[in-house]
Amino acid sequence: MEKITEKLLLEKCSPKTNELEQIKTLNLSQMGLKFQDLPVKLLSHLQSLERLDLSGNRLQDLPKKLELPALRYLDLSDNQMEDVTTLESLSSLEELKLDDNLYITVSDNYKLMVLLPNLRIYNGKDVSTTANHLRYVYSENLQTRITAVWERSFCLPDPITAEKMSDLETKFVSTARQQVKFGPSSVSDFTKWRVEIMAKEYLRSLTEEKDETESKESTDTKENCELTTPAKRKQTVLVMDSEMTLTPRKKLHVDFPASLVENSLCKSSLRLKPKTVTQTNTIRMSPRKKDQPPSTPTRGQMTAETPGRGSKKRQTTEDGAQVKQNVSKKDIRAAELQRDADMLHTIKSKTQQPVCLKPLHVLQCHSKQDSSEDFSTQLWACAFQPLPDSTGSDGGSRLVATCGGDSLCVIDCEAGMVMKKYKVPGEEFFSLSWSTVLMSRGSSTSAQHCSILAAGGKRGLVKLIHPRNNVAYGEFRASRKALSVLRFNHQQGNFLYTGSYDKKIVMWDIGGVDSQYNFKVVQLLVLEISATPLHICLAPTSPKTHLLTACEDGLHCFNTQLGTNNTTKRSKEMEITFPIYKKEDKDHDYHTIDGLSFLTDDIVASKNYMHGSIYLWSWSRTKAQQPDKKSREVCAVVLAELQWANTEIPYLALNTCPGQAYVVCGDDKGRLWTYHVTNLQKDHFQTGKPIVPTEVLEWPTPVRKGFGHLDGPSINSVAMDPELQYLVALSDKNMVMVWKRAESS
Repeated sequence: MEKITEKLLLEKCSPKTNELEQIKTLNLSQMGLKFQDLPVKLLSHLQSLERLDLSGNRLQDLPKKLELPALRYLDLSDNQMEDVTTLESLSSLEELKLDDNLYITVSDNYKLMVLLPNLRIYNGKDVSTTANHLRYVYSENLQTRITAVWERSFCLPDPITAEKMSDLETKFVSTARQQVKFGPSSVSDFTKWRVEIMAKEYLRSLTEEKDETESKESTDTKENCELTTPAKRKQTVLVMDSEMTLTPRKKLHVDFPASLVENSLCKSSLRLKPKTVTQTNTIRMSPRKKDQPPSTPTRGQMTAETPGRGSKKRQTTEDGAQVKQNVSKKDIRAAELQRDADMLHTIKSKTQQPVCLKPLHVLQCHSKQDSSEDFSTQLWACAFQPLPDSTGSDGGSRLVATCGGDSLCVIDCEAGMVMKKYKVPGEEFFSLSWSTVLMSRGSSTSAQHCSILAAGGKRGLVKLIHPRNNVAYGEFRASRKALSVLRFNHQQGNFLYTGSYDKKIVMWDIGGVDSQYNFKVVQLLVLEISATPLHICLAPTSPKTHLLTACEDGLHCFNTQLGTNNTTKRSKEMEITFPIYKKEDKDHDYHTIDGLSFLTDDIVASKNYMHGSIYLWSWSRTKAQQPDKKSREVCAVVLAELQWANTEIPYLALNTCPGQAYVVCGDDKGRLWTYHVTNLQKDHFQTGKPIVPTEVLEWPTPVRKGFGHLDGPSINSVAMDPELQYLVALSDKNMVMVWKRAESS
């Protein structure tokens, strides 16, 4: 056996380097290594190591203190492994091989899936669905039984001492291990091991809750500030134009089957010309999604039948933050203005100057029956393919997915070509989302990352598509009603959230796929909401614990932490309110939030229907407030207002480009309002007036042969790639507009 030294590690690594900290792949297989041969101090320098091969050795376990933060792949096949709990420190592992270890049991396999939170591929097979079932669903059942054991036979000592708690823990854990029975007998060892860990955590949580309660009670006695909460609001009544008729389209030809992805290289047939005609001022009805979607959802003007609300009595500052009675309002406002201005000026951007965007292509690629005369199909959602992973291919950021009508397209923005097209007869797609999952390829080959698309709409079905391989590989029913929004967790690519017209948001684990595109879907969580969800955002710094949803009746926050102490059905944690609510009357209801996106890890951009402005507000400072005990409301800590269009057309969604510090939102005349946030001046904050846009991109009025100039439509959705090389806007007239960043001279 050769001793492991720095020289040996540099010889067996790839790519070749002279520094341990830069090693990414290391092969230490077939060296006869034992536990004592692994120098923890030396191996801990491998901070960039992603792949480690230790196969063909004589290892029974690994050093518990071995930490390799970047390690994604570990091969321990053909060893003598017994204690799998020693792998717990390798928390970033996504793929693990333990073939040909004679002493590894089924219980050991289950332990690994719980100990390694990111494990997806085990011995060449995708286990993400099984793993998440064990981490959450199985654990939830165990927790229910552990709680029952406690409530039946135990209670906290009074007073609490270390000695009494130690004795109590020993007795409680022993009793729980004996009495909690769940799952097949073949994994009883795993169940007892898991129960022991969870029982200790449960007991610890009880003592922590008691400490917090005592602390909170002492604090509450010092505060006697009463807040008046508004009365519960009624649902908004939506009235459709009586002259508008909606009839489903009848098929006059044979459509492609739902499982077929078309390789349709469609070029735009519309030409761009400089704008020479003025906009008309006629009032137009635009499509709108509503609670009971017809064959073609419609967006109509809201009427004045919304019940009025009394003015809120809660004392707030102009930016929505609560005011303490014993501090000068003037001093607080001055301090907050300075802090808000400083916060916006610290936004990091790769460019300090506003970008120049020029129209490049107009595509008419979602037409009914591929008709060039279709200027009525609604286009609802678009998103750029995520930047490629280290194992992926280049060029991802110029591909954008769009959906509307019965089709979904993947477009090359530079070429203006539809690279892939997927049609489902009778469907009406409302939303889509990209993600990256692992594709297992057997035990002899490591898994690879692949970009997938999820799309859904009127039918309540989620379609799963692998565009690169032209495969629509599966579907599952997410709701009995139409789906309004889909969103993947960017940190846990197999977690998908679906929002639907039955007023629910459901969290799914879609797992990964194998080479035959086998997959499995498990429901993990249901969030009960009071209105149709329009947008879903996950907090960038805590996507597994906090979800924001923009709804017809406001902005709601949910705790989505999956763990042993939470139920699988939850109601909102708090509702975030805005200053504009104070101006509501019988003719104006501003509670519909039809735009929501994070600009930074902390700053959120949101838009209230009919407000004419976009709010920028602080997530951390808003979340830090104590919600009202009855209404669960907190006031958004607003940093700035961005001036936007005055329109009564709802659901014109905004979007952000965090890397370039940009906010963009279209209006009902085909214009794009762009805001470069780092370009904002401090004096704007002192006036309290909305900040004007950096630039308003006018509708380029494309020309269609035989039709003349096309007036500006409503812009339903916009998307930008991370580098802001391209901007894509979707209209309510079946047009996809692509803008490109012009090189600065």
